[in-house]
Amino acid sequence: MAFLADALSRVKPSATIAVTQKARELKAQGRDVIGLGAGEPDFDTPDNIKDAAVEAIRRGETKYPPVSGISELRKAIAAKFKRENNLDYTPEQTIVGTGGKQILFNAFMATLNAGDEVIIPRPYWVSYPEMVAICGGTSVFAETSIDNGFKLTAEALEKVITPKTKWLLMNSPSNPSGAAYTEAELRAIADVLLKHPHVWTLTDDMYEHLTYGDFVFKTIAEVEPKLYERTLTMNGVSKAYAMTGWRIGYAAGPIALIKAMDMIQGQQTSGACTIAQWAAVEALNGPQDFVAKNKDIFQGRRDLVVSMLNQAKGISCPVPEGAFYVYPSCAELIGKKTQGGKVIETDEDFVSALLEQEGVAVVHGSAFGLGPNFRISYATSEALLEEACSRIQRFTASLL
Repeated sequence: MAFLADALSRVKPSATIAVTQKARELKAQGRDVIGLGAGEPDFDTPDNIKDAAVEAIRRGETKYPPVSGISELRKAIAAKFKRENNLDYTPEQTIVGTGGKQILFNAFMATLNAGDEVIIPRPYWVSYPEMVAICGGTSVFAETSIDNGFKLTAEALEKVITPKTKWLLMNSPSNPSGAAYTEAELRAIADVLLKHPHVWTLTDDMYEHLTYGDFVFKTIAEVEPKLYERTLTMNGVSKAYAMTGWRIGYAAGPIALIKAMDMIQGQQTSGACTIAQWAAVEALNGPQDFVAKNKDIFQGRRDLVVSMLNQAKGISCPVPEGAFYVYPSCAELIGKKTQGGKVIETDEDFVSALLEQEGVAVVHGSAFGLGPNFRISYATSEALLEEACSRIQRFTASLL
């Protein structure tokens, strides 16, 4: 009898974490490495949020919290959904977890049985199919392409729905592509879902506040109220509020599902860190002006990276609507050789050679289910991004 669980054979390590760790190791060895793999803002958490955490400590808010979250935060979450998304949830319909990952994991653990299918559009965040696998479900991938902006279409969705489908997992704006769905695009998807009442929607809105230009963010239960009773709307404070290390995610949905997730969390971690929860209360209820300022900085970085990558030989980079990633294609470079004679056969070969030759760490697209592409996080300074893109230009020009 094997000691380790069979489920582990279905799970792969996180490629984004692996790239970040590799970059750290090379830097420790003295290499000049620019790491563009991490998915977190380089901004500091705003002072008012940090102050709220300090005040919570001084008040003695250091005991076990309720499993689903302190009442003040659940009220703030319900108010946020009403204020920003036109969604009416009571605090009892909300739940707080230790980051968005725990919310997703608990939702799948609470609902998936062996053979249940979860539709995931490609490209996808690396953790989605691994979570589904751990929870005993089966990932079914819906195809997108660079030509349609890496967005799921109604036609592609209809093709993959079966009687075993339990969830459609949506992520807008997307990690890794930055693609974001317009109201009209969500409307078309909702029309398909209305024809299949057994399919629920889990919408990962973590990058909601990071959209650019005239784009207007919408979430699917807002676009189609008839889906409200079978939608779990997930969000968190990590990206918009530069609070990745505080580990606070949250969601709202039907009370029966929230109670089931609460039961699982009660046997798993119990409530999220009390101090971080009080900081999240301030994040949601406090001043929001810095969000727009940070977004403007991100947009400038996006425009710089897209422009420079499209000047790199053999690279094609679409302009994403949101998040802080670009997902360029390196298809024209497949089959080329490095100066050392190594053939670039895959996008993983491309990013490995780029790291070795130029010291730029990015994540290969096949890790996200769609290649030959690679993901760049532009959540770092313009100076570093300009240098990194110059190195990418130099690298692609050197290929034979």
